[in-house]
Amino acid sequence: MNNKTNERPVFPFTSIVGQEEMKLSLILNVIDPKIGGVMIMGDRGTGKSTIVRALVDLLPPIDIVKNDPYNSDPYDPELMSDDVLEKLKNNKEILITQIKTPMIDLPLGATEDRVCGTIDIEKAISEGKKAFEPGLLAQANRGILYVDEVNLLDDHLVDVLLDSAASGWNTVEREGISICHPARFILIGSGNPEEGELRPQLLDRFGMHAQIKTVKEPNLRVKIVQQRELFERNPKEFKEKYQEEQDKLMEKIINARKNLKSITIKYDLLEKISQICSELNVDGLRGDMVTSRAAKALVAFEYRNEVTAKDIYTIITLCLRHRLRKDPLQTIDSGDLVLQTFKKIFNYN
Repeated sequence: MNNKTNERPVFPFTSIVGQEEMKLSLILNVIDPKIGGVMIMGDRGTGKSTIVRALVDLLPPIDIVKNDPYNSDPYDPELMSDDVLEKLKNNKEILITQIKTPMIDLPLGATEDRVCGTIDIEKAISEGKKAFEPGLLAQANRGILYVDEVNLLDDHLVDVLLDSAASGWNTVEREGISICHPARFILIGSGNPEEGELRPQLLDRFGMHAQIKTVKEPNLRVKIVQQRELFERNPKEFKEKYQEEQDKLMEKIINARKNLKSITIKYDLLEKISQICSELNVDGLRGDMVTSRAAKALVAFEYRNEVTAKDIYTIITLCLRHRLRKDPLQTIDSGDLVLQTFKKIFNYN
């Protein structure tokens, strides 16, 4: 039976009404995964999971080495498992196949073994081989790892995920045996503020922070409900209606990825970004780096070559709001504070 007919229909990304903040954050991370992922905070029932799944459906397929558990890239040694590198070194032939960009859902009750993989010590001792059972991080390599209710996940596991997302590698050590494999993925976490925030040191490790609010305007709410009903009535027809827009967006993302390296940002803009971070008491340099990366990704997405003040204005709240120190006496929203500081330093109205 054809696989396609079994697949669960996915809501088209371009048909989603509103939630511009979240959509932009996701697109920019897909263009440049080094931004460091997105933390999405919002009320229940605001379509967080729907938007993430819709994004994956939009991404182009990837070439992988056939039967490799790590989705190894056949052309980039940085994204290859040791087995594939060994084969290439010995001039052995590797078979190439194409798959959809993987999206792995991390279940809330997942154990560290399930996430990172396990080493079969008995087999390693009796057969002298490194017997490794890959986990979810292996499956997520070169794709997206989605953690719903990330604020309810064990802090230690969040740490493991963030370490792998930042380094692009997963290392499992047990009884003196160590296994390392590529685990380069875009980490997307979502949560409901009512269930508590993440610890500041974990929150800071997410590249961007998007807030989703329940839509208040009645006409927009009606439109969202109608879109959903139309989709559920006839998913195939609904998807076909948006196919042209979906293809255009996919092409924009592919082009932006190609052009990313050629985007420039003037020194005085970088200096002003750092001034903003300094004035807002942002710890470390992650905020400065993410802001310039996100601005470049936006420029690439819009078919331009150079970052302007307006680009920085568009993305700076998403990059910095979660890095500000929490002040219980603060009367102003952290996002507004970031924009106020931006306007002052950039002399921008």
